[in-house]
Amino acid sequence: MSAGRSLEVRDVAKAFRARGSRGVSVQALRGVSLRVEPGEAVGLVGASGSGKTTLALLVLAAQRPSRGSIFFGETRVERLRGRALRAYRRDVQYVFQDPYAALNPLHTVAYALARPLANLRGLPDRDLPQEAAALLERVGLGPAEQFLPKLPHQLSGGQRQRVVIARALASRPKLLVADEPVSMLDVSLRAEILALLKDLQTSEGLSMLYITHDLLSARVATSRLVVLERGLVVEEGPTVHVLQHPQHPYTRRLIDAVPKLTSGGDVDGVSGGQRAAPGGRTEGGEEPGAGGAGA
Repeated sequence: MSAGRSLEVRDVAKAFRARGSRGVSVQALRGVSLRVEPGEAVGLVGASGSGKTTLALLVLAAQRPSRGSIFFGETRVERLRGRALRAYRRDVQYVFQDPYAALNPLHTVAYALARPLANLRGLPDRDLPQEAAALLERVGLGPAEQFLPKLPHQLSGGQRQRVVIARALASRPKLLVADEPVSMLDVSLRAEILALLKDLQTSEGLSMLYITHDLLSARVATSRLVVLERGLVVEEGPTVHVLQHPQHPYTRRLIDAVPKLTSGGDVDGVSGGQRAAPGGRTEGGEEPGAGGAGA
């Protein structure tokens, strides 16, 4: 893997024209700046409508800012076109919120993984089965031969999200943009997926922009928080410090909406110390997804 590059969002604004209006626009983002260093996991937190997903779309170059710039290393993202944009999308991958909608119901797991391996990495057909199997094993779905021929409806929600994560890893990205990646999962499965993301971020040297309204999951998955309210950054800092010593009233309201934080900065019911061992196993637990069971 080549050396990582930082993501820098500089004074970014984004306005959308309101439906059915004449010249009236809605400001989704109003001068947002943030930075994600190589290998760092940064949480972008805020309530629904705060602008989190809009910022994700800008980082992914799916939309362009109305003002400001986004840099990935020395590359100015909003100016990318053609081959340069394709190369950027190899380096920056998206983990979808809804694992039920993210996978085509008519295509097998093998097909879902083969497409990015062929299209983004240029692998020949003969190498696709082995590489797809390796991706599944990496996210804790093994033996891979059991999962490759399955269709999405034959998988649990947690297994589907593992396939979505495996697909994001297919291009060997340097940055993952994870948009509410556990919000659609049962509570019992969330800790396993969070542990997997944390393990991948550490072992693969990935940077991660983790987008959520859920401070419990942000505590587990990130080392730094950026709090967004109505398109503005109102607070940022180390995750534990922000959760233990919030300065802005909006941050305090977000914290008041979740179970009480412990003195160690953990949240009751979600321990920040859970880690995933290689292969996706959580320490002290079973291998998630093994034999078609679990997440």
